[in-house]
Amino acid sequence: MPAKSRFTRLDAFTKTVEDARIRTTSGGVVTIASLLIVFYLIWGEWSDYRRVVVHPELIVDKGRGEKMEIHLNISFPRIPCELLTLDVMDVSGEQQTGVQHGISKVQLAPAKDGGQPIDKSSLDLHSEDNVATHLDPSYCGNCFGAPAPPNAAKPGCCNTCDEVREAYASVSWAFGRGENVEQCEREHYSEKLDAQREQGCRIEGGFRVNKVVGNFHIAPGRSFSNGPVHLHDLNNYLDSPVEGGHTFTHHVHSLRFGPQIPEEVTKKLGSKAMPWTNHHVNPLDSTSQVTDDPAFNYMYFVKVVSTSYLPLGWDPKNDMTSARRNALNNLYPIGAQGRGADGSVETHQYSVTSHKRSLHGGSDAQEGHKERLHAMGGIPGVFVSYVSSALKRTMITEKQADGKQDISPMKVINREERTKTFSGFLTGVCAVIGGTLTVAAAIDRGVYEGAMRVKKLHQR
Repeated sequence: MPAKSRFTRLDAFTKTVEDARIRTTSGGVVTIASLLIVFYLIWGEWSDYRRVVVHPELIVDKGRGEKMEIHLNISFPRIPCELLTLDVMDVSGEQQTGVQHGISKVQLAPAKDGGQPIDKSSLDLHSEDNVATHLDPSYCGNCFGAPAPPNAAKPGCCNTCDEVREAYASVSWAFGRGENVEQCEREHYSEKLDAQREQGCRIEGGFRVNKVVGNFHIAPGRSFSNGPVHLHDLNNYLDSPVEGGHTFTHHVHSLRFGPQIPEEVTKKLGSKAMPWTNHHVNPLDSTSQVTDDPAFNYMYFVKVVSTSYLPLGWDPKNDMTSARRNALNNLYPIGAQGRGADGSVETHQYSVTSHKRSLHGGSDAQEGHKERLHAMGGIPGVFVSYVSSALKRTMITEKQADGKQDISPMKVINREERTKTFSGFLTGVCAVIGGTLTVAAAIDRGVYEGAMRVKKLHQR
C-alpha cells in the first residue's frame, strides 16, 4: 500500500467537493464581518502583548551595612544662612556636625522684597575668602583659651574668625557676635551678620547616612556636644535686632531618600482615575509651616521603605551584593547613588507624621486642643527623624496584558514585565481566529436554515 494512503484514514479534516457547496449572500456578509472582528481582536491581543506595567512585590530587605542618600531643598524666609547649621546623627553613634559636603546655602532676599535668591555658596568653613593672606607669614592667631581646631590652616593657631568659632565649639563655649575677638573684628563678622539679619536662606543638596535609625536637623548656631548632650549656640539667634526676631517658618520644596523615581514610572503606577505622582513617594514635598514664635520646634517622624525599580529586560545576574554596591556607591558623587546602567533605580519611599510645639511649653489651646500639653525646653529648628521599614518594595513593570527615620526591614520591588509572553500571544491569536470562525459558522448556519424554512413556507 502506498505511504500516502496510510495517513488518509487519520485525516480529521474531511473535505467536501465543490459541487456540494452552497454559497449565499448572507454567508458572504458573515464572512466579511468575521474577518473584521478577527483583525480587531488580533490587534487587541498585540496591543495587550506590547503593554508594559509595573508589578509590585514585597520581600525582606537583606541588605545590611548600606548607606542611604538624603536630598533636601528647604527654604527659611526668616533666618539668614549664617545662623543655620545642618547636623546628622544616628543610633550607631556616628555624628556629622555642620554638614558641608554636598550641601549649599542660597541667600534669599527679605520676604518683604520677594524672597528671591541673592547668592549661592558652599558650606565650607574655610573658604579662600576667609584666609588672611595679608598677614605676616609668622602670624599665629590667639584661640583665647580654647584648643586650636585640628583642621586649622596653620597648626596650633586660629587665624580666622571661623577657626576661633570652631575652637570655642570644641570646648562647648558660646561664641556670640565675636566682640573683642581680633580675627572677627578684622573680618567684620558682626557687621556682615547684621547685614544679613532680614535675609532668608534655602538649604539644598544631599548627604549620605548609615541606613539605620537616625535623625538630621537644621537648627540655629554652631553645634557642639557636651558629653551625651547635643547643644547649639543660640546667642546670635535669640539676640536679634530684627523686629519679631528670627523664626523657623519654612517651606519644604522637596525631601527624598535616594534618587527620584522617573516620571514615566510613576505614571505606570497610577490609574486614570487616581494618577500617581512623586508626591506619593515623597509626601513632604511642597509642605509649609508658619510661626511667629522664635522658640518653636518642628519634628517630622519618617518611616522609610526601600524601593527598587527594575526595568523591562533587567537581568538578576547583574544584581550586586550589598557589600559590593556599598563599595561602588562610596566612589560615586552625591546624587549618583542608586542608579544602574541598565536603568534600574534603588531608592526609598516614606510615610511621615509631624509634630510641632513651642519651647515655652503649655497647651495647644489656640489650635483647639486644650487637653494637649507640651514640655518646656529644647532647641528651635526643624528635626527629621527617620526609621527604616522592614519591607522592601520592588517595582516590576510588566508589559501589560527630632524627627527620626524608621527604616523598614521590608523592601518594595517594582519590576517591569510584559502581561503576556510571546507564546501566550500566539495562543490568544489562535483562540481569536478559531472562536470567531466557529461562532460565525453557527450564525451563518442559523441564517441559512431560517431562510430555507421561510422559502418553503412561501412555496406552500
